[in-house]
Amino acid sequence: MTAAAAAAGKKASDIRILDLGELLGITDYFVLVSATNDRQLGTVVDEVQDKAAATGRKPRRREGTTDTGWMLLDYGDVVVHAFTTEQREYYGLERLWRDAPVLAFDSARSAADPVAVNE
Repeated sequence: MTAAAAAAGKKASDIRILDLGELLGITDYFVLVSATNDRQLGTVVDEVQDKAAATGRKPRRREGTTDTGWMLLDYGDVVVHAFTTEQREYYGLERLWRDAPVLAFDSARSAADPVAVNE
């Protein structure tokens, strides 16, 4: 998936892709990523947006700021949630959506071969 690979390329951690297709009618996937600080958070989100734009995709909306510790890019079928580590633990989206299947994602492989994980 382009978003996950882009985040991995900027050293985001704990990248998870939740398949919400059967659980939620408004999107198919959540991509959850963590950044160690607000500066990295902005860099990760900008990279995801840039890589998606290179494939012709633009977000329907972008929410949050680095100051809040949680930023969101909504592409319709994919919603990217980028958090600082502290905010991700606080909001616990994995707990909220624990019934969602988690798709395999190998960040080491994606950084070396981002085409292999395109959407």
